[in-house]
Amino acid sequence: MKTEKQTTGSPALDTLIGGGLEIRTITQFYGEPASGKSTFCMIAAVAALRAGQSVAYIDTEGFSIERFRQIAGADTEAIADRLFLFEPVDFEHQGQVIAECEKVLKAHKPGLLVMDSATALYRTDLDKGRDALQVLTKQMIHLLGYAKRYDIPVVITNQVYMDTSRNTCYGLGGYALEHISKVIIRLEKGEMPGQRRARLIKHRSRPEGASFDYGITEDGVSERT
Repeated sequence: MKTEKQTTGSPALDTLIGGGLEIRTITQFYGEPASGKSTFCMIAAVAALRAGQSVAYIDTEGFSIERFRQIAGADTEAIADRLFLFEPVDFEHQGQVIAECEKVLKAHKPGLLVMDSATALYRTDLDKGRDALQVLTKQMIHLLGYAKRYDIPVVITNQVYMDTSRNTCYGLGGYALEHISKVIIRLEKGEMPGQRRARLIKHRSRPEGASFDYGITEDGVSERT
């Protein structure tokens, strides 16, 4: 029987979310730029690849081969051929890529699907209002369908907007994206240079508000106490 959870590649993050990424669900990271969203995605992908799995990776912001090499280290060449990378160029193409991704899921049965970011290209279509949001919601439902159909975890990242009345950042996509994500982690920048914090915003069985501090390093992240 397939395990219900698999490692994120970060022991501190595994602990925060109750043992790792849940299969058949979407886990969402959101936070301001340079908070570590893409790094956590790559760490999870490398962990799955090292475990012998394949990974489907949709990147809308420019996949960094150099960053992948840093995190994968000496394993880079051995695991790279099981990373299936998709790079949509606009919001419409993003929907097409999500649909095309199923060919890889059927043929290679990846252990993880990553989408970094789910909302970067959506942001360029915000002038279309509810129509764009409905399209985004359908895309995320499509990803959730993959998670359930293929018994895999799906990880997405989300960009933020500032609510000036509350002086707080929130994830784009509103209630729809919040509802479809069963686990949500907010990545925050600290007051000190290089300081970051991962805070649990939503989980079915873990206390909301739990957190750990970390720094971004050359080979991933390091927990700070």
